[in-house]
Amino acid sequence: MRFVSNNGITDPTLNLALEEYILRSLPDNDDYLLFYINEPSIIIGKNQNTVEEVNADYVESSGLHVVRRLSGGGAVYHDLGNLNFSFIMKDDGKSFHNFKKFTEPVVRALQELGVDAEMTGRNDLQVGERKISGNAQFSTKGKMFSHGTLLFNSEIENVVSALKANAEKYVSKSTKSIRSRVANITEFLKEPMTIEQFKQRLLQSIFEQSAEIPFYELSEQDWQNVHKLAEERYRSWEWNYGRSPSFNVQQRKRIEGVGTFDVRLQVEEGLIVNAAIYGDFFGRGDSNEVAQKLIGIRYEASALKQLTADIDLPFYFGPVTKEQWLELIL
Repeated sequence: MRFVSNNGITDPTLNLALEEYILRSLPDNDDYLLFYINEPSIIIGKNQNTVEEVNADYVESSGLHVVRRLSGGGAVYHDLGNLNFSFIMKDDGKSFHNFKKFTEPVVRALQELGVDAEMTGRNDLQVGERKISGNAQFSTKGKMFSHGTLLFNSEIENVVSALKANAEKYVSKSTKSIRSRVANITEFLKEPMTIEQFKQRLLQSIFEQSAEIPFYELSEQDWQNVHKLAEERYRSWEWNYGRSPSFNVQQRKRIEGVGTFDVRLQVEEGLIVNAAIYGDFFGRGDSNEVAQKLIGIRYEASALKQLTADIDLPFYFGPVTKEQWLELIL
C-alpha cells in the first residue's frame, strides 16, 4: 500500500476529485491510502436528494460547500476539525460491505492513542454510545474505495445546524439527542495533540511503524487531470443538485440493516413516466439505472413484479428483498 499526499488541499471538490482519480487512473498493482481535511462543507451521499438533506438557509449564510460524493450513505458535515481517510484498492469481491476490514487499522490506531473505539452497527465507529466516525464505500470496474470521517475537533453545533434530520431515520430524537450522540476524538485523548499530529500518528500506525512510509508521487499531469475532474463533476450543479421532476407518488421507508429509501414516481395514464430513487443505502450499482428501468412500466403489481424479477436488487441497494422492494414502489 502507498500513501498519496493531497498537498494540504482543503477544497472538497478537489479532494473528492483526487480520490476518484486515484481509484480510476493510478496503477492497480498497488493499494492506496489518502487522507484529506475539508473546509466547512456538506458532503452528500450518491443516492440522496440534496435539497432535502441540507438546511439551505444555513448553507447560504455560512457559505458552505455542498458536494455530492460517489459513495452511498447519508449526508455528513466536514470542517477543518474532521480528518477523512480513504483506502483505495482492487475489488476482490469480498471487501465491499466489509467495513470492518477497513476500519480495523483505524480502530487499532485509536486504541494505541488511548481512545476506546470500536465498530458498531452497519458502518460507524463509536466510543461508548457516542459516534466518532461514519464510513461509506464505492465500487466500479473491479476497483473500490472505503472511506470514512474521523471527528477529531469538529464544530459539533454546526453539524446539527447544517443538516436536516430525517424524521424517519431519527424517530423521536430531538436535536439535543443527536448532539449528545456525536463526539470529538479530542475528548478521549490522554494527551492533547493537533490534527496534523493525529494524522501522523494514524499514518505510522497503519503502516505498522515503518521507518519510511511508501509514497506515490503524483505528476503535474495527474494534478491537471484532478483539477479538470473537479471542475467537470464536483463543481457542477447537475452533479451536486440535479433536476428534480414533479413526482406524484412518494414512498419513504427505512429498512433495518439496509438504509432509508425515498422512491418517487410520476405516473401519467397508468404508466411511470419519471422515477427517482434516493436514500442512504449502499450498493455497487447506480440506483439511477433502476429508476430508468421503471420508466414506461405500468403502475400495477403484476408489471412491477415482473420487472423486479429481472433486477439484481442487492447489487444496487444492498441486502433488500424483492418483497421489501415491491412494498416501496407499490
